[in-house]
Amino acid sequence: MSIEIFKRLGWFVLLTLAQVLVLNHIHLFGLAIPLLYAYFPITFRRSTPKWALLLWNFALGLAVDVFSNTPGLAAGSLTLIGIIQPYLLELFVPRDSIEDLEVSVSTLGWGRFGLFSAILLILFCLVFFALEAFNFFDWILWLECAGSSALLTLVLVLAIESVRGK
Repeated sequence: MSIEIFKRLGWFVLLTLAQVLVLNHIHLFGLAIPLLYAYFPITFRRSTPKWALLLWNFALGLAVDVFSNTPGLAAGSLTLIGIIQPYLLELFVPRDSIEDLEVSVSTLGWGRFGLFSAILLILFCLVFFALEAFNFFDWILWLECAGSSALLTLVLVLAIESVRGK
């Protein structure tokens, strides 16, 4: 077995525990919720098969949903991000890069990694809060929750990347 699977499993467990035990209880200004488990699909390698990406993301979403009592919100949102991530990643990697490129600040740089992460996190938060509300009656509140949660999560992702960087 590859060491990559064990690293991925470690991140899976760590992000699930962090989200369920700590981050679900943080609500800044009644709007922003740090959804740090959305960092998981951002870091998949370029060569990861699409089916594996979908399975990992769905499993993480399902684990977060089970322990957070949010039936289907995280699983649906992360599965959508798993579909979008490989295609969006192709827009940000250089054409002459290796096929097994690890997505991180050290390989993409701060600008590309930040923009790539921001786009994925905004899409994730928009879908997550749209599924949570299940209507667009108060769409300003929906946009405020999605935008502030995406920004807070992006700050946490960039903080992790600054520590994790090689």
